Amino acid sequence: MLLKSSPQAVSMVEIAQSYSKSYQGSPAEQYINHRGLGSLATPLGFGYVAAPATGHEKHLGRLAIPYIRPAGGEFAVATIRFRCISETCLKHPDGSWRNEELHEGHGKYQSLPGSKPLLYNTRALIRPSRYIGLSEGEFDAASAELADIPTVGVPGVSGWRDHFDPAFLGYEAVFAFTDGDEPGEKFVHMLAERLPNIVPIEFGKKADVNQFVNKHGPKALREKCGLE
Repeated sequence: MLLKSSPQAVSMVEIAQSYSKSYQGSPAEQYINHRGLGSLATPLGFGYVAAPATGHEKHLGRLAIPYIRPAGGEFAVATIRFRCISETCLKHPDGSWRNEELHEGHGKYQSLPGSKPLLYNTRALIRPSRYIGLSEGEFDAASAELADIPTVGVPGVSGWRDHFDPAFLGYEAVFAFTDGDEPGEKFVHMLAERLPNIVPIEFGKKADVNQFVNKHGPKALREKCGLE
């Protein structure tokens, strides 16, 4: 017997859908295309906060990133994270994209009140595969998916939780895609202490999966992982 759906669970799905409907032609679409992820916008449900839901007013004008779950239905969206895509933060005065974004006085990402760290793109965990990827963030996970590497994202180095471990223990290899900075090094060392099947995949100083795939292509990422 199914339990009666909670208003909160249903509204989360509806909110994500409303943001998704505002995506096309929005600044969010422009930004996602700039990151080379336009082909994944629909399956990943990216949205734009043009008309904030009640309680989401501070997220106006941000990119909406839903945490979609394989269960579907009323539980299809576990939470939504919001990313700043203000032109002031992303572009130079002449309109060109900044190599390093400038976010002053506010965080790059915002989560819903009370949200606990969750894994992103958990659909990757139910794909038949002898390997899986782990990345620091949603865009890197999406970029690895372009290379047909099922990849789960962790929202920040400090976002790992003990109950995540079992989901990754059955794979021959867990590719740890690490950013080329100190937090990235801490991330892979932490994973290596917990998961015996970790295979570190590094991209150099101040580089990440998204930048690598955009520069060298998806096939190059597979080759870097020893898959082709």
